[in-house]
Amino acid sequence: MHHRHRPRRAVGAAVAATAALLVAGLSGSASAGTAPADAAPTAAETLRTDAAPPALLKAMQRDLGLDRRQAEHRLSNEAEAGATAARLRASLGGDFAGAWVTGAESGTLTVATTDAGDVSAIEARGAEAKVVRHSLADLDAAKARLDRAAAKHDTADAPVWYVDTRTNTVVVEAIRPAAARSLLAAAGVDRSLARVESRTERPRTFYDLRGGEAYYINNSSRCSIGFPITKGTQQGFATAGHCGRAGAGTTGANRVAQGTFQGSIFPGRDMAWVATNSSWTATPYVLGAGGQNVQVTGSTAAPVGASVCRSGSTTGWHCGTITQLNTSVTYQEGTISPVTKTTVCAEPGDSGGSYISGSQAQGVTSGGSGDCRSGGETFFQPINALLQNYGLTLKTTGGGDDGGGDDGGEEPGGTWAAGTVYQPGDTVTYGGATYRCLQGHQAQPGWEPSNVPALWQRV
Repeated sequence: MHHRHRPRRAVGAAVAATAALLVAGLSGSASAGTAPADAAPTAAETLRTDAAPPALLKAMQRDLGLDRRQAEHRLSNEAEAGATAARLRASLGGDFAGAWVTGAESGTLTVATTDAGDVSAIEARGAEAKVVRHSLADLDAAKARLDRAAAKHDTADAPVWYVDTRTNTVVVEAIRPAAARSLLAAAGVDRSLARVESRTERPRTFYDLRGGEAYYINNSSRCSIGFPITKGTQQGFATAGHCGRAGAGTTGANRVAQGTFQGSIFPGRDMAWVATNSSWTATPYVLGAGGQNVQVTGSTAAPVGASVCRSGSTTGWHCGTITQLNTSVTYQEGTISPVTKTTVCAEPGDSGGSYISGSQAQGVTSGGSGDCRSGGETFFQPINALLQNYGLTLKTTGGGDDGGGDDGGEEPGGTWAAGTVYQPGDTVTYGGATYRCLQGHQAQPGWEPSNVPALWQRV
């Protein structure tokens, strides 16, 4: 199942670092300190977990019950776990049944498989193995059948459904259990694949209405800026589709004319982008506590169980964990899919705002239930799909400006290109070699495939 003839030195160095992180809970910088100077960077180094600002670490401490050292270790462990899980997903193929992290510092990575013969390969990577009945591909296919059935079915009383890899089922959360059973029957999903859970609240979009780093739509409602972006020479920002339709005008929190919605999708997805005028400059930052800048160094998608923090104009910084990927949620306005489900709270006015894990952009606030006084859940529109849909480039502090950075200054050539959004399994050529994408991300200078074994595997 492993590629015996593949050059393994770079990947091997990262794997060794991963094992140290998961077993000993060391930080990326600590484990790197013992590595040769020319060793490939660890996932924690690639994803700049050291760039997490004090405001984000403090919010993690408050919301996740950690001290500062634990928060730093958690971000480092999550980066390494994501890379390890991605490599195992590539090598296990159709057996792969999902992966997640657990523990206060995300010190345990569990990888599920349908083949007991894979257990030794999983454990050799420093992860715990779980043998299950259904592959992730089978669960994803069942979820897709639910999505199709929902298009012709009233899902107001069964508003949330997702693949739950930890229980190896497709879960439908319902206000009335009969509504969930009806949806499952309409989709033709075998009950052995499904589980129904009860919920009391209907999710809603967090439209309006108070600001910090806010913007106003047509001088009336307010939302929060997601992530600054560029499209060629045009500057702007990504936000939620329900905040405004294409053509709607925006003004900043200072009431200065700002820009215009160029594209907006809602429902179905919850994505939009605003092109700003020359008074506004896109920066690689999210607004932190006390007006501090929070660095954005990339957009590598975090795994289930990972910490995630949200910045919004009503409630500021709040953190929690990613509970489910590939989720569908029904609001009053319609169904959105796929979104990511989290334990982070939000309130009206936070819509469109930024979700970030460490220094990696994750998505923009869509909606949820509850609030930040009693607690709640939220759903975010993943940022990579938004960037890909509109051809936008995330503004980041990572990488260089010239697309170079390795191979002694040669022009390596190939199909890899900065600015492209890559999904796990995509293949590119670079420097005469072929690489397979391990984790979803938008490519940027400094993240060439030969440089970052956390994101690319040579094949």
